Amino acid sequence: MRILKILYLIAGIALLVLVLSEVDIAEVISRVGQVGWGFSAVLGIYLMAFLVDSFSWQLALISVPIGVRWLYRLWKIRMVGEVFNAVMPAAGMGGEPVKAVLLKKHYDVGIRESTASLILAKTINMIALVAFLTVGFALMLASPDLPGAHKAIAGLGLAACGIGTAMLFLLQRLKVSSLTGSWISRTRFGSPVLRIVHHLEDMDTRLATFYVHHKRRLAFAVGIAFVNWVLGVIEIFYVTVFLGNPVTFTEAWIIESVAQLVRFGTFFIPASIGAQEGAFLLVVTVITGSPGLGVAVAVVRRMRELVWIVWGLTLGALFALKTPHPNADQTLD
Repeated sequence: MRILKILYLIAGIALLVLVLSEVDIAEVISRVGQVGWGFSAVLGIYLMAFLVDSFSWQLALISVPIGVRWLYRLWKIRMVGEVFNAVMPAAGMGGEPVKAVLLKKHYDVGIRESTASLILAKTINMIALVAFLTVGFALMLASPDLPGAHKAIAGLGLAACGIGTAMLFLLQRLKVSSLTGSWISRTRFGSPVLRIVHHLEDMDTRLATFYVHHKRRLAFAVGIAFVNWVLGVIEIFYVTVFLGNPVTFTEAWIIESVAQLVRFGTFFIPASIGAQEGAFLLVVTVITGSPGLGVAVAVVRRMRELVWIVWGLTLGALFALKTPHPNADQTLD
């Protein structure tokens, strides 16, 4: 696995080099330099996106009260966890164990409960992403700028994302994991599985209970998560304004949809390095005719990701210095 991770990283870097070879680097640097104070606005939009996403997670964590105090706590934990999600090739799941451990260690939220909330939050985010990409695909179909081949590939990507999300939801809603574990445990080879069946049953019960008994929270959380994706469109829109070549809001939605589809399909590459830049190069060039603009947009996005990683690492260091909750060695489950 370690060799594969290295190979994926090398592939991403090679793709990034290829992307950079297609543009005038001096032009890209000049465009990025035009952003100036606008970078603060970009960071502000991204901060709002993080707060919105943290609120969506808060809705899935039913044992904690809805309020600013807990929203701030979850935002800090998410900042730290997203550092790992950004750099680990684990489909955005590499930081989830870190979030669960921090919740337990510092706020005495049981590991099972926090894990269930993180699974719910990820599923809610994916449902909202499918809705967001569906709107984006409709806009692609209506756009005269995009070739038919691009639209077909986007349609296949949307279908894959939709099917994957539907399967993820049904696995939780129908308790497939615990049912499968129970069936295997009854076979002559199932003795080792028997020890973990009750854990699977507990987790499936928590997930199914949320979907059945907290439908309003679920709907609200999906709506909030959708807003989070739309904030990505707003970011793209204003970045192009600051770069001196503004696109329309519809075009920004298309650009962000393509970027998210590519990130979804290249989860195995750390931070989707190279792939994300290639997506911006491709779609922005098609829409505006400016390859340099596409790579400049990608550079600005990487810059704000770097700022967030440094911020997350700083918060992680502060958590390390913080005294654990006195009941951290006990579970709440």
